[in-house]
Amino acid sequence: MSKEKEPQKIIYSGVQPTGKLHIGNYFGALRNFVSLQTQYPCYFSIADLHSLTADFDPKEKMNQVLSLAMDYLAIGLDPKRCTIFVQSQVPEVAELAWIFNCITPVKELERMTQFKDKALVQKQNVNMGLFDYPVLQAADILLFRANAVPVGVDQVQHVELARDTAKRFNAAFGETFAHPEALLTESPKIMSLTEPLKKMSKSLGEKTYIALTDEPEVIREKIGKAVTEATGVIDEKKIDPLDGGDAGMRGAWNLLEMLKLFGNAREYNRFKKMKKVSYKELKEAVADEIIEHFSLFRRHRKELEKDPKKVMKILQAGAIRARKTAIATMDEVRRKIGIR
Repeated sequence: MSKEKEPQKIIYSGVQPTGKLHIGNYFGALRNFVSLQTQYPCYFSIADLHSLTADFDPKEKMNQVLSLAMDYLAIGLDPKRCTIFVQSQVPEVAELAWIFNCITPVKELERMTQFKDKALVQKQNVNMGLFDYPVLQAADILLFRANAVPVGVDQVQHVELARDTAKRFNAAFGETFAHPEALLTESPKIMSLTEPLKKMSKSLGEKTYIALTDEPEVIREKIGKAVTEATGVIDEKKIDPLDGGDAGMRGAWNLLEMLKLFGNAREYNRFKKMKKVSYKELKEAVADEIIEHFSLFRRHRKELEKDPKKVMKILQAGAIRARKTAIATMDEVRRKIGIR
């Protein structure tokens, strides 16, 4: 008896257009996207609808969308290998989200930890979209028949809700959706340069992170001001922020880890073996690695900036391709729920 063939993996993921991407975003998502596009059918969205759940400037939103598209392309996403599109240009996403709202118990959303975390950050704007975010995310995933979602550990709960939504819909209306699984990938935690007990984040301020678009002189300045401890002796026992770790020690370790992440094992091992580290020398080495690593990205992105119409055409073509799948999915969904 032959073994049943496993269904082909279809990948979905998205990034919110909320400003500059930083090296934490690169290691957490973008680097993995580039690898996945060579292995599976992939849908990568610019999640502009999701980005409306936080405070935003309407005059800047389209610029942010275009900027993120340029980042996608400059980092190596190839529109011939994957589908790159703007979420709001596929209206079927919102329609499916509404249908899923009608079968999702409120108690399922009340237990979402990310909602609680974000509500604490934006206390003056705890809106319904923020609460309903996981349902829209479920629609994103299931609309394109995706069954694998590359995420960090903090997003696993949302993928689980998408899987539960698929099961709930299938049970009520007949087999329709695959059960998506979280595709957990190694996502190293890069810490803030100035507050190294916290993860690198745009919300902490521009001087706390290295943006992918930062010029070499800016990178050197930011790394030069990164927080370290005074002794030059990096003690791994003092770096865990969960145990009330030492901020300076964590900052020094963060710089050392960056050398490893950017692939310079020789320099990493050299500094690791030092009895007393020269942080000036370490910072120079880290800055050199970052500058060199993103040199091609910066060059490619500057070319794209000269031709925004080309980028818009790529997004429009991506939306057309994405909508072919979306329309077919919604035709089936409408028939099964009795409104077509």
